[in-house]
Amino acid sequence: MVIQKLISEHKKILENFLTPDGRLKTITAQRKKKMIVLHHIASLLEKGRKYPEKELNEFIKSFHDDYATIRREFIFGSIMYRENGIYELNPREMGADID
Repeated sequence: MVIQKLISEHKKILENFLTPDGRLKTITAQRKKKMIVLHHIASLLEKGRKYPEKELNEFIKSFHDDYATIRREFIFGSIMYRENGIYELNPREMGADID
């Protein structure tokens, strides 16, 4: 029951912040909602793959024009790490908690 409630809550947040075609309407300032949206976007990246900054920027641009802010939030939220301009997803357990 608790899991279903969380899934429902996350789905509602994603519906509120994403357009029907999957673009981000706005970058929320509310941490919990922001993390849900960021984790959703990052879930579409390939785990274990290394992304050059330019390629990651192009991926993020498909969601929102402010790719630099979202890329930075991936790092600050421990969703990804960066080394020498190369980005890679962190294992989910290393990322910041959503709740």
